[in-house]
Order: sequence, then C-alpha cells, then structure tokens
Amino acid sequence: MRGRCRAWLLDGLSETSARHPGPHGTPPAEHRGHRWWRVMCLTGVDYFSTLGYQPGIAALAAGLLSPLATLGLLALTLLGALPVYRRVARESPHGEGSIAMLERLLPWWSGKILVLVLLGFAATDFIITITLSAADASAHVVENPYAPVWLSGTNLWITLGLIGLLGAVFLKGFREAIGVAVALVAVYLSLNVVVLAAAAWQVLRHPVVVPDWWDAMTAQHSSPWAMIGVALLVFPKLALGMSGFETGVAVMPQIKGDPTDTPERPEGRIRDTRRLLTTAALIMSCFLLLSSLATTLLIPQEDFKAGGPANGRALAYLAHRFLGEQFGTVYDVSTICILWFAGASALAGLLNLVPRFLPRYGMAPEWTRAVRPLVLLFTAIATGITFYFDANVDKQSGAYATGVLVLMLSAAFASTVAMHRKGRPPAVAGFAAITVVFAYTLVANVIERPDGIKIASLFIVSILVTSFASRVHRAFELRAADVVFDDAAARFVDEAVAAGPLRIVANEPSEHSTAEYRMKEYSQRQETHIPAGGPVLFLEVFVRDSSDFTADLTVRGDERYGVRRLRVEGATVPNTIAAVLMSIRDRTGAVPHAYFTWTEGHPLSHLLRFLIFGEGETAPVTREVLRRAEPDPERRPRVHVG
Repeated sequence: MRGRCRAWLLDGLSETSARHPGPHGTPPAEHRGHRWWRVMCLTGVDYFSTLGYQPGIAALAAGLLSPLATLGLLALTLLGALPVYRRVARESPHGEGSIAMLERLLPWWSGKILVLVLLGFAATDFIITITLSAADASAHVVENPYAPVWLSGTNLWITLGLIGLLGAVFLKGFREAIGVAVALVAVYLSLNVVVLAAAAWQVLRHPVVVPDWWDAMTAQHSSPWAMIGVALLVFPKLALGMSGFETGVAVMPQIKGDPTDTPERPEGRIRDTRRLLTTAALIMSCFLLLSSLATTLLIPQEDFKAGGPANGRALAYLAHRFLGEQFGTVYDVSTICILWFAGASALAGLLNLVPRFLPRYGMAPEWTRAVRPLVLLFTAIATGITFYFDANVDKQSGAYATGVLVLMLSAAFASTVAMHRKGRPPAVAGFAAITVVFAYTLVANVIERPDGIKIASLFIVSILVTSFASRVHRAFELRAADVVFDDAAARFVDEAVAAGPLRIVANEPSEHSTAEYRMKEYSQRQETHIPAGGPVLFLEVFVRDSSDFTADLTVRGDERYGVRRLRVEGATVPNTIAAVLMSIRDRTGAVPHAYFTWTEGHPLSHLLRFLIFGEGETAPVTREVLRRAEPDPERRPRVHVG
C-alpha cells in the first residue's frame, strides 16, 4: 500500500516540468495548438471572473466615485499593462513570463534570489486567486434566495469545500480545459450582457437616478479636481481588476500560431498572443466601466458594506432584483462555476511556475516536478489562508492586489530594460513611465492595505528558507544533465585505458607552464604513489556560474605543456569531477582513479566556499558525491589524496 501510494503521488515525475497536466503546460511537439480566441477564454476564467466581485470592491473603495476610479483603472490597463505584456509576449514567446526576463538580466546568485522573491509574490497572486474566488463563490451560494436557511453563515466551510474539490480534481488529473473554459466564459459574459442591459433599461425608465447620483457626488466633493484627486488616491484598491495578464502570457504555448512558426521565431504565436491580450483587455474594460456605472446608480451604498446583500456580488444583486429569482439563480450558478474555475486556472499556473524554476536551481526536491504532491501542498496553503481571512473577499483583496501589482511592476521594469538594450529611447521613456505608475500604485496599495505585503512576505520567507535548505541538502548530488566528450578527449581516455589503470590528476592551473605541470605530476606521483611511467590525464574544471545547479558538461581534450588535459566547465568543481569520472567509467567499463591534493584552510570555510562559489575542499566532497551516486564500492571511482 505504501509503495502504491508513493507511485500514485509521484506519477509523471520523469516528465519535464512543462509537460505536466494542466491548461498552462507546454504542449508536446505533436500538439497542434488552439485558436487564440479559445485560449483567451482559458485565461479569461481568471480575468473575466473578477466581474463577480470587482464592482462591489470598487464601490467600497471609492463610493459614489466608483465609475471615475474605474476609468483610472481602465487607463492604466489599456495604456500601461497592455503595452507591457505585449512586449513580454515578444520577449518570452514560450510562456516564461516577466520572471524569466528578469532572471536573464542579473547574473549569478542575484538573479536566482530575485526569481525567488518574485515567485513569492506570484504565489501570493495565484493562491489568493484561489481563496478569494472560492470565497466569492460561497457568497453567491449563501445569498441566493433558494439556498437553504441552514447555509447561512457557512461561507467559510463552503469555501473550504470548493478549495478541496479543486484539489481533488487536480489529484484525479486535470486535462485539457480550453473547451470547458470557452463554454463558461461564453455563458458568463452573455449573462452579464443581459444583466447590464436590464440595468440600462432601469436607468432609462428612471432617468432621475443619474442627476441624483451626480448631485450626491458633487455634494461630497468640492470640485471636479477634488473628485479626480480622490479617484486617483483610491484606484490602487481596484488593481485586482487587472489580474489575468501574467496568465495570458503563460498560456502562449497553447496558441496555434502559423505553420511557418519555428521555436526560435514563433511570429504567428506572438502576433496571436498580442491579439488575445488586446481583445481581453478591451472586453474587460467595457464590462468594468458599465458594471461600475450600473451598480453605483442602482444599488444603495449601504448594501455594499460587509453583511449587505450586494457585498461581493453586486451584479448578482442586480440580476435577482431586475430579472427575477430564477434568472438570478442561473446567474449565480454561472458565477460560481467561473469563480471556481478561476481557481483551477491559478492552480495550474502555480503547477507550471514552481517546476519551471525551483528544481532547476536545486532549490526544491525532485518530487516537486510531480503534480500531485504540489497539489496537496498548495491546497493546504490555500486552506490556511482561507482560515486566516475567514473566507472574506474584502479582507483578501489587498493581498491579491499586491501580488498582481508586483508582477506587473516587474514586467514593466523588464520591458524598460529590454527596450534600453535594443536602443529605443521613446519606448524606454514610455515603459519607464508605466513602471513609475505601477510603483506608485503598489506603494499606495501596500500602505493602505498592509495585509498583502505581510502575506507576500510570508510566502517569500518560506520560499527562501526552504529553497536554500533544499540547495544545501542536494549539494552532494551528481548534478550533471549530460556529459559529452569531444574527439580528442575520447581518444585520450581510450588510449589511457588501453595502457593500464586509468589515472586522472585533478588540477587547478595557475601559471599554465610546462614547469607547473611537471611539478604537479611529480608531486602527485610522490604523495599518492602513482607507479612511475604510468600515463596520467589532467582534469581541469572551470566554474562558469556557481549559482547553477545542473549543467550539460562538454569535456574537451588537448595536449599542451607536455601533458594531456581534459578540460570542462561546470557549476561546481567536485560535482563536475564526479560526473566526469562516472561517465568515463560508464564509457570504458574501467573504474578510474582520481588523485587530489589536500587544500589548506578551515573545513567550515571550505564548505561555505563550496556552497556559494562551487569550490573549496574538493577531494572529500568529490568522494561524498561519488558515494551517493554509486552505492557499489566495487564500481565506484577511486579517490586518492596525498
């Protein structure tokens, strides 16, 4: 039973991280893709579902100024987020997103740490998407007039049930979701058109509501400039209405593109992704503005407050009020489905994001490449977040907006740097201005609602601690994806094996002179008793980026300074030596002997140098890597130290 459970949990572990089930996974090579508008519906279950709660949050944040604040949000969406993510689609056409763009900007450990921090904010965004959407779905369930009385006050348990159901679906196996997403989005948007049309009819029948609203708004604020100022101050609270752009880029591999597309230049996919982003932004902008006007004009302000009938479900309130309880119930069911499926989209995004980065850095165990353990982990986290916020939509909006804004800020900054490197000053100025606006919006949101940064900080600290703990734990793995010998290196190895026991001297050259190599060979023969006349090969490792975890190794052979050398670049010295020795053994069938010299210094300092710089006391670490890689002592390459 234990073995079967383990096999079930780790099913698919051998698959690459981008090939796991889920709507955001990179499709296999034979996958033909989908039309861009169908993929738009996939990202739309996240983006369009915010209509379920965005109008109510806007009314709480801005009151009678909600339409004006929404206009500011739309301006930032169409003039800020949309151009930024159109550029991100161009720079990362395989769905890596802005995180990968920033990863390429910074070398060594600084790039890795930045990615970990951004992953913390991305986790905040996606996890809160799951919990907030489920919480709003539970509000639609409880507030429905046909709901049993005993459901009153059970929002928390309904939310937990929806999250558990979401996790169960992914544990069962989440397959292609585009067909379901198309149906959900089509039905949901159609119902919203009907609700907004009914609201417009009510306004036309009672035109007095417009001057009444205008009079009340002008009575609260002294001048139009004061209204604009207040709207600009409160619109950061509405930032969660821009969710979905990062998801829109992540689903790029699902887009069909053109027959002439190549992996290096998928021009058709890029064009259609930009079309997807633009169409989704325009559709959502129209719905947000119209819904904000309708709810502000037709719903009393006190009904938006916590416990009010329109709290977290403003459009559903209008559907029940003007179109009857039966239509309102149909609208509720549609809203519940799309909100729940928005959580599925977010969870699928997490299942793509984590395996894409952390295992590659060695900062997560190999089991994180499997879907089911991650599903259990993320479901547990979402459950804890739901308990913390008591399934309250308003309390979670700050954390949600924080995650969304940080990802958008990173995308804007990455686009600015990308344009600077391409030498386009006008584009640099435009993206820099957008970056400043996003930075202001983020800071204002964090000051107003610090819960978001607290939750994000918790995710960041957790990711940093667990990542570096995993890196230390996995430091003694072989860590070589592939080892290839060029013709000269292969010939040297074959001739050395034919001449007798294969002896390899680990060398760190300093002068690159004949005298240096002769002295190194003489000292090794004296200290480790290598038989006189026996041929030796020098193995030299050069660290290119010690922050990398795995690498493809290419061993190059040359003959200079009177010796034969095997030279290779790797992330660390001892792991690379161990990988080369194991590869030589597998290639020749002979167990090689490696010869080292003790390094002077404190063991602890050498350990830190190894973990950070990939160097240190090479001999014992190489021995430990070999011991873990090959449990049979008879087949394990020998390590000699003098």
